[in-house]
Amino acid sequence: MSSVMETVNSRTQLAGQNRLELLLFRFNESQVYGINVFKVREVLKCPKLNVLPMSHSVVCGVANVRGVSIPILDLALATGLPGVEDIDNAYVIITEYNNKTQGFLVSAVEHIVNLNWEEIHPPPKGSGLDNYLTAVTRVGEHLVEIIDVEKVLAEVSPVCEEISQGVIPPQTQVAAAHWRVLTVDDSAVARKQVTRCLESVGVQVVSLKDGREALEYLRTLLDAGKRPDEEFLMMISDIEMPEMDGYTLTAEVRNDPRMQQLYIVLHTSLSGAFNQAMVKKVGADDFLAKFRPDDLAGRVVDRIASLTPA
Repeated sequence: MSSVMETVNSRTQLAGQNRLELLLFRFNESQVYGINVFKVREVLKCPKLNVLPMSHSVVCGVANVRGVSIPILDLALATGLPGVEDIDNAYVIITEYNNKTQGFLVSAVEHIVNLNWEEIHPPPKGSGLDNYLTAVTRVGEHLVEIIDVEKVLAEVSPVCEEISQGVIPPQTQVAAAHWRVLTVDDSAVARKQVTRCLESVGVQVVSLKDGREALEYLRTLLDAGKRPDEEFLMMISDIEMPEMDGYTLTAEVRNDPRMQQLYIVLHTSLSGAFNQAMVKKVGADDFLAKFRPDDLAGRVVDRIASLTPA
């Protein structure tokens, strides 16, 4: 398994080129699934699991990995499928989402594939609103499904969505009513979280599901003689999205003189140090880790204050 993961740390050059790498894995059946390598810390044979009393039904237990206790989730069970059957021969994918570390129990881990985000597509429309997919792609003869991990984690360990008292000054809510914010995220759960947070601040929200859709929307505004920076207080964009990622979306906006003044915040569950460098590279104004309601609301409050006459 070390041969699968030994090159993970050398993948950062793909970012900003609308490319990604997926680690492919399976549950009990032949269906292939994928997870972005940037979210993966390591892959290992399933270690000894200690039962965690009163835990969620999809939490298999807690494993001690290099001196750290990490919850292990049966990802198949979490998405409505039969749980992994042969735990003794299973693998665990250790991941980091939203500054939290957890392991996903899977039956088999295969290999890493290098793809363009344009090859990653939204789930078929007939898959329903309650599916656990953010995207699909094809690798050779296999249809690869990319699971909406943010939805899984929101169900297993919900985050607090309440904004702390005092974060939103009363005068800001009055000024906020005159502003709109454009949000871009492929996860339905994340879109709802962000929308509820922003509406609590008082702004209106336009929510889109990927970078390609957002870029086409902005170009439609331009064709109508409207300036995006006058239409929107800011654009808050996820990074990992089918069709076009947030880095590429930002670079496209910055390369168009008519959109260069649009304020852009990249909002992602990817770890922070690397993203801080990418923010500067692609020309975004700010970076924010998911999902911290106070921080998100605070960014909007500060932006409104900077544009509101004293």
